[in-house]
Formats: sequence, C-alpha cells, structure tokens
Amino acid sequence: MRIPGWLFIVGILFFVAMTALCSVVSFVGARQVAIDAGEAGIEVASFRDILAAQPTSTIAPTPLPVETQIPLPTVEGETPEPTPITVAEANTDTDPLAGYEWNDPRQVRILLLGIDQRTGVNDGEKFFRTDTMMVVNIDPVRKSIGILSIPRDLWVDIPDGGPPARINTANSRGDSGGYPGGGPALAIATIEDQLGLRVDYFLRVNFDVFTTIVDLIAPNEVEICVSQVIDDPDYPDAGYGTTPVHFDPGCQKMDGERLLQYARTRATQGSDFDRARRQQEVLKAMQAQLASLDGVGNLVAQAPSIYSELADSVVTNVPLDDIIRLGLLVREIPSENIHSGVIDNLYVQLGTTETGDQILIPNYNAIRQLIQQVFNPPEDLPLAEIRQRALNENAEIAIFNNTDISGLAGQTRDWLASQGINVTAVGNVPEPTNTETVIQDYGVNTWTTRYLAELMGLPAERIRPGADGLAAKGVVIVVGSDIQSLLTSQ
Repeated sequence: MRIPGWLFIVGILFFVAMTALCSVVSFVGARQVAIDAGEAGIEVASFRDILAAQPTSTIAPTPLPVETQIPLPTVEGETPEPTPITVAEANTDTDPLAGYEWNDPRQVRILLLGIDQRTGVNDGEKFFRTDTMMVVNIDPVRKSIGILSIPRDLWVDIPDGGPPARINTANSRGDSGGYPGGGPALAIATIEDQLGLRVDYFLRVNFDVFTTIVDLIAPNEVEICVSQVIDDPDYPDAGYGTTPVHFDPGCQKMDGERLLQYARTRATQGSDFDRARRQQEVLKAMQAQLASLDGVGNLVAQAPSIYSELADSVVTNVPLDDIIRLGLLVREIPSENIHSGVIDNLYVQLGTTETGDQILIPNYNAIRQLIQQVFNPPEDLPLAEIRQRALNENAEIAIFNNTDISGLAGQTRDWLASQGINVTAVGNVPEPTNTETVIQDYGVNTWTTRYLAELMGLPAERIRPGADGLAAKGVVIVVGSDIQSLLTSQ
C-alpha cells in the first residue's frame, strides 16, 4: 500500500475537525501507525515537501480568532506522483517532523464547539446554537491534558451588549450580530469573561463531520459499554423532527449515527450532565480507534472524496504546523495524565427565567475549584506527606450511604478507622441514587479530600464541592455500591 503524502495531511485535518482532543493526538498516532506499517513491509509516500511548504508561525497563543475554513492543499496543473519512501527512510535525521517542537511552556487551550446543523437539511437557518462545548487544556510542562465540559443551559452574561442568556446562544448571537470574529469569537469571549479561562484556539463542527469521520475511520463500528438503560422517544432526527432511540446496558458496537445518538441524548436522570460524560467517553473511544492501522488507512485513503462534502462543515483557526507540534507534544502524555470534568449539578443551582424556562445558575467559586482540579491537578507527593497536610486541616469527616445496601456507611467508617481516619458521623442520603462513590468538600479541605481519594483509590474527578446540603462544613464521603470492592479487598 502506498499513500501520497498530501492525502495523509488532508486526512489528518479532517480528523482535527471531529474533536479538539483527538486532533492533536491524531497526527502522532497516525505517524506511529505508519511506522508500524513500515515494519510490516507497507510503503508510505513522502509528505516532507508538504510540511516544508507550510508557513512557520510563532508559538504564542493567538488573540480572539477570526473564522477560517480548513484549507485543502491545491496544486495547479499536473501533480507528479510523489516518490515512495519506506518508513525506515522517513524515520531518519531527515525526518520532516524533527523540527516541529512545541517550545512554549504555557498551557494551550482549545474550545470545541459542536453545532446542531445538518448540511443536507435546508430550512433557511444560518445561525446555530452550540449543542456541545468543551475546553481542552494541554499542559506542556506537566505533560497533562484536561477536558472541561460546559452545559448548554449555563446562564451567563454574553459580552456583546445583549441580555443574559444560555451559554449555547453565544455562537448564534456572534454570527447573527456581526461580532468581530463571529460566533466562535463571542463564545470564546464569554468563556473568558465568565469562567476566567483564556482560550487560544477553536474548532467548530457540525454533526455531518462527526458521523462521516466515525464511519470513515471505523467502518466496523466502535465499541461502547453502556452503563444504564437509555430510552429517548423524542430524540431529534436529521430533519429537525423526532425519532425514538433506545440503548440497553452492555458493551455494543455503534456506527457513526448510533454513536451520535448515544452522545447527544439527554434521556437519563442526569440529562445534560450525563450527556457530557458520554461525550467524553466517545472521545476516548475514538482516540483508541485511530491508534489502529485500519483506522488511519481508512481515513487517509478516502480523504479527497469527503473533502468537498465536509469543507463547509468545519471552521477553525488552528494552523497546520501547530497541529503537528501539539501532536508531537501529546505523544509524550500518558493516558493517566488525561483528566476530565463536567460542570454538573454540584457546580450550579437550578433556576428559571422570567418566562419559566429552566436554566443553570453557575456557582463560580465551585467552578473555579473544578477548573483547578482538571487543568492543574495537584502536585505528586508521597502519601505520607499528603496525610500530614490533611491532618493539619483538621476537617470533620462524615459518610452517607447512597445505596439500598444496609450498613454500607458504617462498614466504610470501620474500614477508614483501620486506616487511622476518624469519622464523626454516618447516615443515609434522603433518596439514594446508587451512583458511584464521591467525596464532597463543604469548605476548603483540599488535602483531606485528596488523601481520602488516594487512600480509597478514587480518581481526582470524584472530588467535588459540597452543594447539596448534606453538611454545613467539613468533608462528606457519599458511598456507592462500588465501595464494596474496596472493603472486601482488605
């Protein structure tokens, strides 16, 4: 198999359009797969000239972006067939990627916007709200990635001179109102103004990009393990009507359309919050899919045929050379250094507008803690040092049972006592939801919550601000059935 180099680059650009996180991983993943292919005797055509022709750019973060369409490399007249080279030859001192290093120590942030648009449906709509908003943070120094999902119903002041509104209207207001840089620029300005987050780049895509790319790189479908029954009789179809969708628990293969339904439906108890977590789950599944030789081969081979179909579906300000630099940087980041968080019910209060519409009022103090946790995870310290800092906080610790399993809070208390932890109270949540164990902080008890998470083997994402009235101060461990594996392993 021989792949022209320019097709390789175009293929990677289309994967960029699918998701900000996977975009920066994709180039390096593709390159590694190419190396593996070479070792198997497969030839890959040179793309050295394509890379050399790309303009260099400074690495400093860009100002508020101006919309630009992803460019397709064009050549006038007849294009000679690229000279094939083996991967072994490409992987030498003349490797064109050798000079692509990300030398800026500052964190890089990319805003991913997914809009509710189908290019095949012509209903006269020109300005779209965002169905998905994520900020991806890449930290070159800590070698970590953070993904923050923002709910579309978050009620904010949009800095265009208009009234407060849901954050998902920023894109449509920016496009319709002539805001400099359009919808993405106003969405960025809103996030920077309301959440205090600097954003450097954006990617805006519609659903056509998602389904096409998924089916392209994974023609044999993508496996997702569904954790609960999902039944949505009013899922929005491609024509802005509705169609019923249903998912049973268990691991199952999904094509692009089915995967989109799984990522978009809100028909669970957690509504938008659950949906945000599923979207992050889908991103990770697609990242793994791209690591396969078949995934890259399918993407590259069909890139030219899908360009004309999707060119109008992608808007971004990410330069190609920065994609390559970021990709090489992300190659060095282990999976355990990828952190994610959702602005969910623990970080907002439910509210209604004057017209009776439900909205989410942000708790900015709690959201700042979440951002710190996802984008700047705590430094790596020995467990003994974390314990000492936790003891210095002298926080009260309570345990509440969030299951139908009798006595689970007391069993957890006894286990913690065996680890030298004093629990001051145990109880039950008023209406158990049987969700996973979380640690809730009703104050500023950073080291206590971190020590408990380390001791109990819980990820940092399980540490959340207390916002449900279970306690007035201190720390509360809300135990789910998953805690049983910890108790029985001792």
